Amino acid sequence: MSLCLCWRRGGGKVEGKRGCSISIPHPLPSVGTRETEHSSRPERKRRDSFGMFDGYDSCSEDTSSSSSSDESEEEVAPLPSSLPIIKNNGQVYTYPDGKSGMATCEMCGMVGVRDAFYSKTKRFCSVSCSRSYSSNSKKASILARLQVTGKPPTKKAKVLQKQPLVAKLAAYAQYQATLQNQVKTKTAAVPVEGFSWGNYIASNNLTAAPVTCFKHAPMGTCWGDISEGVRVEVPNTDCSLPTKVFWIAGIVKLAGYNALLRYEGFENDSSVDFWCNVCGSDIHPVGWCATSGKPLVPPRTIQHKYTNWKAFLVKRLTGAKTLPPDFSQKVSESMQYPFKPSMRVEVVDKTHLCRTRVAIVDSVIGGRLRLVYEESEDKSDDFWCHMYSPLIHHIGWSRGIGHRFKRSDIAKKQDGHYDAPPHLFAKVKEVDPSGEWFKEGMKLEAIDPLNLSAICVATIRKVLADGYLMIGIDGSEAADGSDWFCYHATSPSIFPVGFCEINAIELTPPRGYAKLPFKWFDYLRETDSIAAPVKLFNKEVPNHGFHIRMKLEAVDLMEPRLVCVATVTRIIHRLLRIHFDGWEEEYDQWVDCESPDLYPVGWCQLTGYQLQPPAPQTSRDSQSSSSKQKKKAKSQQYKGHKKMTSLQLKEELLDGEEYNFLQGASDQESNGSASYYIKQEP
Repeated sequence: MSLCLCWRRGGGKVEGKRGCSISIPHPLPSVGTRETEHSSRPERKRRDSFGMFDGYDSCSEDTSSSSSSDESEEEVAPLPSSLPIIKNNGQVYTYPDGKSGMATCEMCGMVGVRDAFYSKTKRFCSVSCSRSYSSNSKKASILARLQVTGKPPTKKAKVLQKQPLVAKLAAYAQYQATLQNQVKTKTAAVPVEGFSWGNYIASNNLTAAPVTCFKHAPMGTCWGDISEGVRVEVPNTDCSLPTKVFWIAGIVKLAGYNALLRYEGFENDSSVDFWCNVCGSDIHPVGWCATSGKPLVPPRTIQHKYTNWKAFLVKRLTGAKTLPPDFSQKVSESMQYPFKPSMRVEVVDKTHLCRTRVAIVDSVIGGRLRLVYEESEDKSDDFWCHMYSPLIHHIGWSRGIGHRFKRSDIAKKQDGHYDAPPHLFAKVKEVDPSGEWFKEGMKLEAIDPLNLSAICVATIRKVLADGYLMIGIDGSEAADGSDWFCYHATSPSIFPVGFCEINAIELTPPRGYAKLPFKWFDYLRETDSIAAPVKLFNKEVPNHGFHIRMKLEAVDLMEPRLVCVATVTRIIHRLLRIHFDGWEEEYDQWVDCESPDLYPVGWCQLTGYQLQPPAPQTSRDSQSSSSKQKKKAKSQQYKGHKKMTSLQLKEELLDGEEYNFLQGASDQESNGSASYYIKQEP
């Protein structure tokens, strides 16, 4: 949800969307002589409604506010005189005694807006500082002040109060930056060397799929109307200050989580534009600086353009939208995952698709699970999937539906391991098999899990409980059925007979089938089989929002530990054709629009997952000679052999006397549920 701000020059409350409001303090009045300033201090605010400091003429502050520093044993080094300043009637900002607009925390020494401080006395910046002061008294206060200034306190213990305000802010900002860096070192994503989503999109004029297309991703269901034109407060990098300062920027272009930002005041000048992850820790809603005691400083390149930056911002931000106040909290909440290390689950056996095995959750990154099969002593036998993947289930699922299961050689659970609760797993749609239902031997079309670029002729080999089916690819099945795979009846990966024909998709015929081009009617007659009824398949097509040529980050399901730069190249209702940038089309994969293995641009950066960039030119040149070997190696994640590649089929209509096709559109972007299945005539 974006909040529409209607700034008022006179102060008061600003009404936003959905009844939200922000309290805006009155702007600072004009200041005359120092005597007048002193007499009016109880009524004035030391920051304006944007958090901009009022009236810096220089950084040295050689007025009476800094002259008292001579009394201390150690003086604070002045900041560079080239500090970009915000002037207001030529007055110099002097730090008061804490009883006016600004206040200093008696515990940690933080300088901030007095109204935002805790308690009636406004002595502390937070509840924690108040409690710490009460418990540790002077000892804790001295230690905290030592952390902020980096210098021991004097006997008079008044060094902090007598420093120039800018120096105080610099010290505190440096301290805060140190703390933030310590946290970031634990969770920061490893950048992809030589690859930048921003440069990649800007240089090729590309479009990324919006975050709202990915309901399983962080903020996917609460992204709101964040779009171009939204204003935010971000660090000012066009600045020579040694401390971290901020300025307001607007979103020029949005690409997934990433936004191209331009500082206010640059108008049509894009020379300082920069890309940033909207969900990152450095982006805040307008007004955050004012409530957090952070300085707003205009970029050095344009600081000369205006003499009254406050008036400029009031004009620019009137009626503008910004992030909701609780945006960072929502981001944090959306990145909390219920699966934890040491949980036990049932997952498909990658060497025998027909069965499941017990695996242990080893790690969780952005909702993706690294599962280690329970019998793997060195933890090298692993499998990657998303926590909402249809390939994982709760302990006991296989026995409950009659699915094959490989029992573990481990007699009992190891210490610390426990079964994941059943409610954590993705729910499938309930079905009613009591009436007309799937039967063994029925024919259909299905995505080959060993070659996800192909949709093949398939057969139902076994009907399990709760709507699950065991499917086999015709002409490629093992004698013992070890390569059968399990799909639910509502799975978007299975289709009625004729789906590929009506949607102009290449259908892979059974291996060794000589009567080409392949015709379903002839094949059904030759095999003495029937097609699964069309009405039993899932015909629901959600309004997914994907369009052809959109960029995203996608899992290579043949090597599921890899998340790659990818493009949507075809859309068949809810079915997407995903192409991995830089690789040949034979590596493309058919994926459902609601697959948990698709992510917005910037997901890897946000979660700390490693992104695989497009294949370099050298790799592309060698693809033609090594494609067969690579495809075989990739299939080892699931099976010890590889299916044959798809055969090119000529487009021919099926026999009109037996089948009546309902016209439907291929590659449509309307997201509508057009009729695209075959109607079987009696």
